[in-house]
Amino acid sequence: MTTDATASDATASDTTASDTTAFDATDPDATNVGAAPAPAAARLRVLAEARRPDPGSADPDLAGPPPPLPGFAASGFNPLVADTADRCLRAHHGAPPAPGRTALLLASAGGDRATARAIDQSAEPGRRPAPLLFFQSNPNAVLGHIAARWGLTGPVVAISPAHAVPGQVPADALDLAALLLADGDADQVLVIAAEPGDDGPGEAAGHAVAVLVTG
Repeated sequence: MTTDATASDATASDTTASDTTAFDATDPDATNVGAAPAPAAARLRVLAEARRPDPGSADPDLAGPPPPLPGFAASGFNPLVADTADRCLRAHHGAPPAPGRTALLLASAGGDRATARAIDQSAEPGRRPAPLLFFQSNPNAVLGHIAARWGLTGPVVAISPAHAVPGQVPADALDLAALLLADGDADQVLVIAAEPGDDGPGEAAGHAVAVLVTG
């Protein structure tokens, strides 16, 4: 399913340094791509990258869950997306706002399961549903949060790829990013691939990787 939107405000964390590099379709590990991208996606240039957890970082904070995200509750998924996106944008732009037209693209096969569970529980007899949960159940809520903080003016898209490997950007997402750039809808695309942690109490923080790409 693909959805579009705009919207609200975001959070910050530390930066991840990155060089401008090109995708190598023969080396998935170098670009965090689970499968070889289509020819158009293979020509994308990576301007910056960030991930959580980040085993290659000397910062111990990047080994655990992200800080809480104001305005979002009951789930670590939205803080994970916002923190990873923020660090990727900071790696290239420094402080907000970001110049030019940047599109936002979130790819997640698992989605925000914790919020879905919280909504189900709040709807049980004798309990009062929390309106905030319905707001954040839409993946565009956190994307709007990021867009508002960074002044991003490109399209906002959320997709559920058929196949996803935690910590890797699905080829479907890169193909769509290439299409947005080729159509002239954006000058850059921030692609975020996020997968939730394990279900149940004490849910793991999950995995997220963000890449800022251009044609």
